[in-house]
Amino acid sequence: MDSQLSGEIKNRLSAAKEIVIVSHVRPDGDAIGSLLGLGLALRDAGKSVQMVLVDGVPASFKYLEGSQFIVKEPQGNHDTFITVDCADFKRTGKIFENFGQPDINIDHHKTNEKFGKLNLIEADEVATAAILTTHLPAWGLKITKPVAAALLTGIITDTLGFRTSNTTPDALRQAATLMESGVDMPEIYMRALVNKSFPAARYWGAGLSSLQSRNGVVWGTLTLEDRKSAGYGGNDDADLINMISAIDGNKVGMVFVEQSDNHVKISWRALESGLDVSQIAKHFKGGGHAAAAGADIEGSLQNIQQEVLAKTFEMLNL
Repeated sequence: MDSQLSGEIKNRLSAAKEIVIVSHVRPDGDAIGSLLGLGLALRDAGKSVQMVLVDGVPASFKYLEGSQFIVKEPQGNHDTFITVDCADFKRTGKIFENFGQPDINIDHHKTNEKFGKLNLIEADEVATAAILTTHLPAWGLKITKPVAAALLTGIITDTLGFRTSNTTPDALRQAATLMESGVDMPEIYMRALVNKSFPAARYWGAGLSSLQSRNGVVWGTLTLEDRKSAGYGGNDDADLINMISAIDGNKVGMVFVEQSDNHVKISWRALESGLDVSQIAKHFKGGGHAAAAGADIEGSLQNIQQEVLAKTFEMLNL
């Protein structure tokens, strides 16, 4: 922990009056949990806070207290701009292109481009929510039950329920600390990782029926037609990547998700220790961690899939 940097952030937050906090497009549990945890803690401290997700809150996370305060775009003035869980600034969405440099950038991705005026990047932490769990009290902010529920959601989802290879004793201690606020961890675990809507299950079915495997890489494909047929409302993979990552006998798991704007979202998971998929994602202007990374590429699904698979085999010598 950089005590000087933490002190600078504390002073910046203390002086702030009107704050905008944003996380990345197609938000996952850590994006939502970090945004909500920090935002609610600052609201409790008397700050005016706008919490922004340009894609909104997925239905599966709307049960979190305070999620109704999250908006799709900022309004009016602000004196402090914060990003959470964003490896690069573009991930905040196009509406922030001319918003100015963030005052504070808080993240745990090792590929973070340090685009803020103050950059709190702790790549050894399992989630951005874990960073906030440690630092909020040091910044004079209270971890109430709603804040704890949001932060615990971020930690649980980014570790897949403490199953990822980067899970540490500290992560378990952080979860225990958050549970002591009265949060029901089994309920959060079920809602965030286990429960699936009927459309999401149908969407999974389409992705699983598309599975292919070659040279130690297993991948699934989700098309726009799959999404429409299933009635799935999101533009993500409904966490299909986690199911693919559980398939034995492979080194890398991948999902290709066709987007409506002539883009394709790709997720990689390293299924064997020692592999670093973040470098492949970075090649395609994405980012992430050694064991989990993603990218968003413009072009047709067929062309991108061929190019990305070829580069994956090449870079990992598969």
